Amino acid sequence: MTQMLLTMLQEQTGSGMTSMIIMMVAIFAIMYFFMIRPQNKRQKEIQKFRNSLQTGQEVVTIGGLRGTIRNIDDNENIITLEVATGVKLRFEKSAIMPLGQSQQQA
Repeated sequence: MTQMLLTMLQEQTGSGMTSMIIMMVAIFAIMYFFMIRPQNKRQKEIQKFRNSLQTGQEVVTIGGLRGTIRNIDDNENIITLEVATGVKLRFEKSAIMPLGQSQQQA
């Protein structure tokens, strides 16, 4: 691929070379605005949600387990969820996602 690109660049002269560079920059810009930027924005929103978690809030894990937050240990990034009466499970904060989001979106 790289070899073919180099030979194409060597064969082109003047304005052909300029149009090739402009096209490559345009492709990178399109990839950035349609793929990279939205993913970064989504990750920031999820991190903001995880930092704002409070005791008593109902959440869902990335595995689909729903529960109510009973304890948050910020030092170890551990959250204790009560999934049924008397049943408490410990999860990493990174395993918690906002309600209403599917696993494919996170």
